[in-house]
Amino acid sequence: PASRNPNRSIEDLRAVPWSFSWGQCRLTLPGWYGFGSAIAQFLESAATPAQRKEREALLQRMYAQWPFFRTLLSNMDMVLAKSDLALASRYAELVADRKLRLKVFGMIEAEWRRTSDALTLITGAKQRLEGNADMQRSVNHRFPYIDPLHHLQVELMRRYRAGEGGERLQNGIHISINGVAAGLRNTG
Repeated sequence: PASRNPNRSIEDLRAVPWSFSWGQCRLTLPGWYGFGSAIAQFLESAATPAQRKEREALLQRMYAQWPFFRTLLSNMDMVLAKSDLALASRYAELVADRKLRLKVFGMIEAEWRRTSDALTLITGAKQRLEGNADMQRSVNHRFPYIDPLHHLQVELMRRYRAGEGGERLQNGIHISINGVAAGLRNTG
């Protein structure tokens, strides 16, 4: 079940549906959120520009020599490659409170950019999945099929929230969820 508690608060949501929902809206947030800020803080806390350069070099050596760190960043690179801020913003538009929507999505977008910049700094890759051509091709070839499902899903969810419910609408939402999960290949 999505929650062990009959209440419908976000605090009661379990880990799997939480992660799954971030994939559905093309943010894959649990796979990268916070990394960019952590790296920025580590670098910005350097006492001198020379010390900052040493810290950058340390992170680059860790990536080159430590398989765990390299795999962690490789996985982060993959989930960032599957994310799409433009599509995610369509889901964010479902939030009725404009001020809240702009604040939260702005924080997510800023962290996404910090994380992407940190990955570029550490790995030297100028684009996502640069070091994995097969994965890059596989992911990029799926987007033309998945992206329309996202647009459809947002519209179906908008209608559902507007009270246009019904079994046919709910079935459409479920089908779009399954299609997106199958297309992304890391959920469901």
